[in-house]
Amino acid sequence: MTDRYRRRTLLSLAAATMVSGCLGGETTGDPSTSTEPPTKTTEPPMVEPDYDTSLGHDVESWSRYDPAWRAPTESPEIEVELETLVTGLEIPWDLSFAPNGDLFITERVGRVNRFAAGELESVASPEDAIDAEAVDQGSRERSWFLDGGEGGTMGTTVHPSYPDVPLVYVYYTYRHDREWYNKLVYVDVSADDPASHVKTLVDEIPANRFHNGGRIAFGPENYLWVTVGDAGQKARARDPSFLGGKVLRLTPEGEPAPGNPDHGGDPRVFTVGHRNPQCITWQPDGTPVITEHGPGPDEVSVLAPGSDYGWADARDPPAYRTTDGVTPPVASSLGNTWAPAGGVFYTADVVPAFRNRLVFGGLGSQRLKVATLTPADDGDPTTDLPPLGETGVRHDGDWTDGSWVATTHDLLVDEVGRIRHVEQGPDGALYLVTSNRDGRASGPFPTGNDDRLLRLTPA
Repeated sequence: MTDRYRRRTLLSLAAATMVSGCLGGETTGDPSTSTEPPTKTTEPPMVEPDYDTSLGHDVESWSRYDPAWRAPTESPEIEVELETLVTGLEIPWDLSFAPNGDLFITERVGRVNRFAAGELESVASPEDAIDAEAVDQGSRERSWFLDGGEGGTMGTTVHPSYPDVPLVYVYYTYRHDREWYNKLVYVDVSADDPASHVKTLVDEIPANRFHNGGRIAFGPENYLWVTVGDAGQKARARDPSFLGGKVLRLTPEGEPAPGNPDHGGDPRVFTVGHRNPQCITWQPDGTPVITEHGPGPDEVSVLAPGSDYGWADARDPPAYRTTDGVTPPVASSLGNTWAPAGGVFYTADVVPAFRNRLVFGGLGSQRLKVATLTPADDGDPTTDLPPLGETGVRHDGDWTDGSWVATTHDLLVDEVGRIRHVEQGPDGALYLVTSNRDGRASGPFPTGNDDRLLRLTPA
């Protein structure tokens, strides 16, 4: 593996001045600091970015659209090669590629970074976001809830017309009057002072020290999707009038997307009954897929508009069999811990064994998970399924979603630690970030160069 690149500048939403500097050696995520005393400045007035954010909503225009896609039948258990691109990040959470190839990376401590032309530049730091504490590189400190809990600066995505519409969307946690909330905003990263060019799209999203959800992404029809955890209020996760425990579907301005289901609740809600979903991605025909953390079993689910996924009344096989009106998962960890994080339904050719499969990170399990979702009516499900091999598990119980037969496999077990997110790059490779500095890693992690941005290709 090779370590390369240099972190160059820090541009903060919390300040009007720029601190810049070069770090020698490999790229690190620790921003340069100045020894000069701060200069008092007058805070500029807030200005909402003024761009035409409207988009077309034709799924057939999506670059990954393939209504005739088929689930693969070969094994995904292959040898892979990892290239380290950036080290020294502080609890990175999300990755989002812009149409021009720029990569945006959030760190839960309060930064949004842009990685382009081999350099990492911090372009935004929401001034009211909580600071999720990161342990030192190589630290043996173990704390389930460091300052900030599971909150902080989490999801990010880029407007599909970037850089003509230079807006970066951010989902983050803040405190007000001793209460915790999550917020969805967009920031004009082309402004001289992004601190004063921010628009709030959705505010007072339920938050807590745990179960904040936080993944945001533009889907195949250019609507904005947001996963929201139950924020500890599990009794309301199935209530469509409450934003906690939901998947939202919005316009680029944060309004309810046309065609959202009519369930008598908040019109921004697409599905209900979720515990802590932290992945939203799409099959090549545009069907949404999520992963979510469970209290024991973790889950992968295929979403349908207006559906109820059962939390907190259904989570195990007996409850799914007997609870009316809920949609069971296509895969469940059942007695094991995946702690599933962000991922992508991979459609490129650079890693052929992963094509048309869901690839997602494992936190507590410290591995890469690869899930094959085979439609139950696609050929003969007894023969047209991938072999189990060394790590495979078939998820075909009488209580799971009968429309699919899911098969999961494991890679990179305890090789890089806690994998927070996996994303498909414009070059067709897979990119992933680790989350070893959040106090929850085990074994030798965090190492002296955690946290890292890595590029995955076949060996």
